[in-house]
Amino acid sequence: MSASVLFDAPGPRARIRNGVLTVLTVVAAAALLGYVLSRMSAKGQLTSEKWQPFLTADLWRTYVLPGVEGTLTAAAISIVLALVLGLALGVGRLAPIAPVRWLCAVIVEFFRAVPVLIMMIFAYFLYALYNTFPSEHLALAGVITGLTLYNGAVIAEIVRAGVHSLPRGQREAAASLGMSWGQTMRLILLPQAITAMLPVLVSQLVVVLKDTAIGYQITFVEMVRQGTNIGSAYGNYLPALIVIAVLMIAVNFTLSWFATWLERRLRRSKRGAVPMDAEAVEQEGAPGAQVLTAQRD
Repeated sequence: MSASVLFDAPGPRARIRNGVLTVLTVVAAAALLGYVLSRMSAKGQLTSEKWQPFLTADLWRTYVLPGVEGTLTAAAISIVLALVLGLALGVGRLAPIAPVRWLCAVIVEFFRAVPVLIMMIFAYFLYALYNTFPSEHLALAGVITGLTLYNGAVIAEIVRAGVHSLPRGQREAAASLGMSWGQTMRLILLPQAITAMLPVLVSQLVVVLKDTAIGYQITFVEMVRQGTNIGSAYGNYLPALIVIAVLMIAVNFTLSWFATWLERRLRRSKRGAVPMDAEAVEQEGAPGAQVLTAQRD
């Protein structure tokens, strides 16, 4: 049997057993969902009157679209800042200078240990105390700060783990070519590590998107909060939460699809770059031209 990353590939009996368990699980989940929906329908939670408000433009303009805008704005800014912060802290933890490593390690471990909600509340009241942002943007700034600090620390560990997972021979080969630590990290290790860890990074970015819902504690307008507001205004909590859940799933699926497309594109461009580099070396008459030609052939 061919080995996978975590365990050996299942044999014929294991595949049959897994298939049967999967079918039973799906049937049980479908039966449970049908029972819940039937109970809800019996109590009048799924009648057409409960869904009727979602056919009006006023509901979407007043509740849904502001929530979607708030969630996407906070998530987009937090993702960009967390990626930058995580990359800087991850590289800092790998730096050859010991004080830099220790400082980055302290920052990462501290922000990983503090709950996101605590950081949001602290940042919100700190910004309000010193009038750092206009009052209408205080909640947004608090949410972005909490998400950036926590997820930046997590991404730093992802980057560090990705670099450590690469073969040590690549560092040695770069050193033998006279490349500095910064050149080795920037040109060789980081591109491979980020490509290899892209699925894990995407999972963390989805967490950023979902954690924007915590911001309702500091009066931030986001999708889940607006869903509860719809339920309170129209008396249709279940339909409102179903619509919000569908919107969240659609956004998360779009983010995952984009990351998968980006990963395939990066891997494809990396494979296509080798022959071009070999031809360039041959044209320049470098000493390694014959070796690259042999590898290409």
